[in-house]
Amino acid sequence: MKIYRTVILLVEAACLFVDCSVHTPGVQGPATICVLKGQSVDLRCSPTYPISSKTWYTVHLKNSSYVLYDFAGDRTLSRYNVSEENNFTLTISDLSWNDDNYYCCGNIIEIPGRCWFYSMKLIVADLQVKVLPTTEGQTVTLMCSTSCPLTEKPAAYIWYKNREFLYEDWSPWYQELVSSEEAVRYSCAIKGYEDLRAPEVSVDSVTETCFTVTYDGGRMCSYTQTPVDESCSITYPREVHVLRTPLSKDFVQLTCTPSCNLTDPQTAYRWYQFKVLYKYSEKKHLTVPAAAGDYSCAVKSHEDLRTAEVCGTDETCFTVNYGSSRICAVEGSSVNITAEFFQNHTPHFKFWYKIRSKGEIGEKLTGHADRLEYHHIMNVVRILTIKNLTKNDSAEYKFQLQPSRRWKTDVPGTMLVVTDLTVKITPCAVVTEGQAIRLTCSTRCPLTDDTSYIWYFNSRPLSLLEDQDRNKHLVLDPVSRQHVGSYSCAVKHIISPQKTLTVQEASMAVSNAIRLTVVLMIPIPPLFFYFWRRRTHTMGRCHFGSMMNASAL
Repeated sequence: MKIYRTVILLVEAACLFVDCSVHTPGVQGPATICVLKGQSVDLRCSPTYPISSKTWYTVHLKNSSYVLYDFAGDRTLSRYNVSEENNFTLTISDLSWNDDNYYCCGNIIEIPGRCWFYSMKLIVADLQVKVLPTTEGQTVTLMCSTSCPLTEKPAAYIWYKNREFLYEDWSPWYQELVSSEEAVRYSCAIKGYEDLRAPEVSVDSVTETCFTVTYDGGRMCSYTQTPVDESCSITYPREVHVLRTPLSKDFVQLTCTPSCNLTDPQTAYRWYQFKVLYKYSEKKHLTVPAAAGDYSCAVKSHEDLRTAEVCGTDETCFTVNYGSSRICAVEGSSVNITAEFFQNHTPHFKFWYKIRSKGEIGEKLTGHADRLEYHHIMNVVRILTIKNLTKNDSAEYKFQLQPSRRWKTDVPGTMLVVTDLTVKITPCAVVTEGQAIRLTCSTRCPLTDDTSYIWYFNSRPLSLLEDQDRNKHLVLDPVSRQHVGSYSCAVKHIISPQKTLTVQEASMAVSNAIRLTVVLMIPIPPLFFYFWRRRTHTMGRCHFGSMMNASAL
């Protein structure tokens, strides 16, 4: 059976406080809350108890006993505030790793176990740029991810390149494939929390078997025994497989095999049985009973790259593997999502599910809608075809063999991101004769390297030189008045909206520069001049681009 790779994408949960609430006698709110480190959080207590008898606790299990900690007894915790006017809400500001705990409120000190049962789990997350392998030559892809799905859905993601703002978008997936040829550093942030930016990451090398990245601190460095505030360099495999070696009639040895030799002698591995983490071994080899079920593995700290499932013996096998872990497709086009399954008996129930948010059971796709088609190859490979894609089709898709089996929401399927096409002009759409500019056919996620782009000028196809033909970038160097007009791009039959390019004469640019110089000679209060200069800095750089070094593009 052909083995496919499975990558777990960290997709932020869409549930808000009101959507995830659980009704308990003590805590009012979600059973689990995930919040970024450095943020503030409000934990609300149920009005069941009178205020005079309410108390907030943290609770943990120690030696089979529940241990409570009373916040009211420690006045040194200035980051903690309890508001009696607002349902005894506990506010924790500037969250730190130490705040990661179980919380409960009420009058339940006599029964500590009750506090544990009705507790709310607060998880403090950090932001990290995940670097994931691709099948597109010697490139990788980037994902702005958190260590747990955020309870509050991010408004948008902001990307930075060499500490400069790059773009803002709703998708956590970086728009371009990245190679090691660019000596640049990437970072990301969540809109509204730009001061909580992820540590920078650079891609040092990408080969056919491995890729090496350098993190400027953060969670990834902690896996290498490096302090979180220090940088570290890590080599990852581009593929991982499980080798199966029979030891006897009853036992099989499984070997987690990366595509390259990992030099770190402390490299640990993650094993999964029935898609659930197997906590009893982090070794490369695992001996299991032949009839023990399906297994997969990953390199620890790189769990996003998980192997396809294998079984102790073919007679006991029950696995589902997907042809692609993630797909980026253009709005209006069609896409095929494939799932290959193996089972010793033909399953009676086979359904595709659409999951919009991590943790959901998913929407069962039934019937043959106008845009949905279902195909199969020899009753082993199932294909879901979605035609005329819309942004609403962006979701995770899973193939479930038997609905009676327990649904595992953390098991990855195929993530589909539907993108539109837009034309972006760098440095801007109003430039000066003689300047060098670049037009980009921009998407919200990286299309494959073999994607062909067609450029249009005033609604007519452009005839380009070989080095720019079918390229997503169109460079005009130097730009002249004959380039003034509207530009659009297309992938297959999908065409982007038009973008207008304005080119000023060089003499006009000089005149504007003289006017600007005269204005700057007029005495201006220092504070007003500072803000005015910040506002016009980008405009001046763009309009008077003939004075810039065009080769920087």
